[in-house]
Amino acid sequence: MKKYLLILILFISTSFIYAEGINLGDFPIGKWLDSNWDATWEFETDNIRILDSNGGVFYDFNGKTIKDFKLSPSTRGLKLSFSCEETGKDYEFVKGLTNLDLEMTIDTDTGNHYEVTLPKK
Repeated sequence: MKKYLLILILFISTSFIYAEGINLGDFPIGKWLDSNWDATWEFETDNIRILDSNGGVFYDFNGKTIKDFKLSPSTRGLKLSFSCEETGKDYEFVKGLTNLDLEMTIDTDTGNHYEVTLPKK
């Protein structure tokens, strides 16, 4: 019962979030590794960056055209989704309830689909 109450509270508190920018709200901040690309996804309170293996910035979403930014509960956990006009991609991240990993899905305007589990760094 507590689990459903928590999900309901999260849903109510995040259902009104819609932004032209990034505001992670209750989404966890930190770094997660995409070993397929030797890249690190860094989530900060008001920004998301992709870092290379040396910690240099590969891509910074700050100042980019972010659309459909949404933070919402799902049956799999807390879901963050948005699209970026400059990259031509739709992004979805799900932080599960039982582990530290993020499930990432990226879809492009050209039809490419990419899914990976990102372990916490």
